Amino acid sequence: MAQRSAAQQVAVPSKSERTRERILDAAAHVLSRKGYAGTRLSDVAEVAEVQAPAIYYYFPSRDDLIEEVMWAGAHRVRLHVQSVLDELPAETEPIDRILVAVEAHLRYELSISDYTTASVRNAGQVPEQLRTRPAEEEAAYSRIWRDLFDEAARAGQLRDGLDVNVSRLLLLGSMNWAAEWWNPRMRSLADLVAAARSLVLHGMGAPDLGERAGR
Repeated sequence: MAQRSAAQQVAVPSKSERTRERILDAAAHVLSRKGYAGTRLSDVAEVAEVQAPAIYYYFPSRDDLIEEVMWAGAHRVRLHVQSVLDELPAETEPIDRILVAVEAHLRYELSISDYTTASVRNAGQVPEQLRTRPAEEEAAYSRIWRDLFDEAARAGQLRDGLDVNVSRLLLLGSMNWAAEWWNPRMRSLADLVAAARSLVLHGMGAPDLGERAGR
């Protein structure tokens, strides 16, 4: 019996799985723009091109749907940034790994994923019971950044006396907050990425690192 090719072995999503993903995509889109209070299932159904009652086949309630979007936002940005870091050459300097992660985060948050924008914008709006599962993913993502900064500190690539934990949290907070104020008509994403990288390099990096932000 002939072996199946690699392409044939790839699982094809069922119609039900595709519909569920379409509903999730629509919910992320609506939630990222209208917030928790303004997100209605009728709006989600319209974007997903399904009847509103059909959503209950996949999600027991509006809050269950929103919780899944919030979790996916944290989960997907973590996977994206980690995959970008994994592709770097082994000899990449720790400070350069931080700069790469900064760009990967901002581009994913602001131009690739409605999920991450929705997660960031609504973290303080959703009820506490909807925060538990997403918070576990956020903690896993935070550990990626903790390791990046710890490696840079051990390599002597951060400023003497820098509070590494506070600096890391400030960086993540400022990048997440960009979802609220960044306007692509006023400033390009490339400009925003360059400014964030420069903040890391010149505000947190050791003085003798040289010019790397523009790379």
